[in-house]
Amino acid sequence: MELLIMGVDPGIAITGYGLINYTGNRLSMVDCGCIRTLSGIPLPERLHLLYRELISIIGKYGPEHYVVEELFFNKNTRTALVVAQARGVCILAAAGSGVPVFEYTPLQVKQAVAGQGRAEKSQVQFMVKTILALSETPAPDDVADALAVSICHAHLYSWERKFK
Repeated sequence: MELLIMGVDPGIAITGYGLINYTGNRLSMVDCGCIRTLSGIPLPERLHLLYRELISIIGKYGPEHYVVEELFFNKNTRTALVVAQARGVCILAAAGSGVPVFEYTPLQVKQAVAGQGRAEKSQVQFMVKTILALSETPAPDDVADALAVSICHAHLYSWERKFK
């Protein structure tokens, strides 16, 4: 089985993305990066920029699966609402492109990548680097998180297919 997976860590200032190729039991990074929006521009323009960039990346690579981390509730309600809007745009970009969308909680991602649901961010970053045999830890954190959610999907999707 070969599968190109695009993972996204939604945010309004920075949205991380990571594409991995899953072949057999092997994972390899295809590309990763982040989409940045400036805080000085109106929110609708920031969301539109995020949408256009995601559509461009989806069009360039043609991922077969698209994975988004579920929103971790922030104590700051205003921040959580803005991030939720960015998350909606991320999902819309994939759904509008005909790519199936999968979602995982931060706990599931940490469990699948680092072996424990309460893993520290540094542990997850280290495991992303190790699993994908990268020379450096992906930065910023949002990129490592996007790759982590892709890895999580590869593990859980293959596990699910084995036992169906």
